[in-house]
Amino acid sequence: MSRWRAAVLASYAASGIAFATWVSRLPAIRDGLNLTPGGIGLLLMCMTVASFISISASGLIVLRLGPQLTTRIGSSMVGAGLVTVGVGTSLAANPLVVAAGLIILGLGTASWNTASNVEGASLERELERHIMPHLHGSFSLGTVAAAGFGAWAAAIHMPVFWHFLISGVVVTASVVTATFWFRAEKTAAVTKTYHPEETDTFQDPSTGPLPIISGEQDGAQQDVAQPDARKTAVPLDNKRLVALAWRDRRTLLIGVLVLGLALAEGAAGDWVALALADGYGQSDAAGAVGYGLFVTFMTIGRFAGTVILDRFGRVVVMRWCSATAVVGLSLFVFSPVPWLAFVALAVWGLGASLGFPVGMSAAADDPVHAAARVSVVSTIGYGAFLCGPPLLGLLAEHFGILHSLLAPLVLLVVSFFLAPLAGRKAAESAQPNEAR
Repeated sequence: MSRWRAAVLASYAASGIAFATWVSRLPAIRDGLNLTPGGIGLLLMCMTVASFISISASGLIVLRLGPQLTTRIGSSMVGAGLVTVGVGTSLAANPLVVAAGLIILGLGTASWNTASNVEGASLERELERHIMPHLHGSFSLGTVAAAGFGAWAAAIHMPVFWHFLISGVVVTASVVTATFWFRAEKTAAVTKTYHPEETDTFQDPSTGPLPIISGEQDGAQQDVAQPDARKTAVPLDNKRLVALAWRDRRTLLIGVLVLGLALAEGAAGDWVALALADGYGQSDAAGAVGYGLFVTFMTIGRFAGTVILDRFGRVVVMRWCSATAVVGLSLFVFSPVPWLAFVALAVWGLGASLGFPVGMSAAADDPVHAAARVSVVSTIGYGAFLCGPPLLGLLAEHFGILHSLLAPLVLLVVSFFLAPLAGRKAAESAQPNEAR
């Protein structure tokens, strides 16, 4: 179990390293290609579209390949993508090569993240204690370490190619090695079958009645000779799992719950430094310090999250996170003095710390449906990271950067009232009628 835990922690940390590697050298990429802000925006759009495509298909991918193989392939694609971006920047000086690298990065990262969340949820179930906040905290530590290395590489003018080659090899080698200790596929307790019953259906307006899932133990013999076709065991294939996940009311609402807190996190990453500069007249350096303060307290919240969740449970913690994020964000927007805005960033970071990890745990309560439901919640949550910043930019054009940050408050209030859905749900194999 300790090796399994260390392996999953390493996978999350490597994901953070990969993310911060290319972000930290974005100015060098811009200068190496002589790009305008619009050109940089087009490059980033390539990665955004690729990520969204990958996260949308990640449920089927993980169900088909398993989290271990998906993680290996995804991390290898990320390593290849980093090297391609380095070649396009330093050697070829070609924006098309860099765009291709970012597309590979986006495709690999999104599926890898879903597989890691499925693996982490399985580890959490086996440990019988909350571990997901530590895993996401490991991601945050990876970003801090890679950002520091990126700053040093920039200071000594290390070519982007060599920087990305080193990081790509480290990321891929460490993750592929770590996956040898992954165990999610070995600890699955139920098989993917269901028995349609006369009462176990719900009516969907587009497809008609759909059966409710009930699992069976591995190796159970199926009675295929029953005269009543409705009681015949039917294989639960991957497409049906994903389709049912998108029709599951609890899963969708957990996605909305995560969406509010993810938007609060994403808004800070993209707009805090600019808001401090434009709204409070702070320097660029102070803006960077402000964002560092936010990330620091978010990391603290994630590493403290395991103890807090074990003591108070998911529902109380999610309500606390939503309320704290509302207080911190409101105080940041309306602070009368700059120093109070920095205090608000610490409160805001604590509030945003546990939304995503707890949402992943809640979506993965049932091991049969974990991959499909995690992919659904991830797709909705990542929508905040991918679509939120541009929408906030449009609002900032009309209302200013500071007041545009009030938009996430609406979804944070919704998240507060949806917090009870994060409560632990028994596996449907044990209580098949609970899904109705």
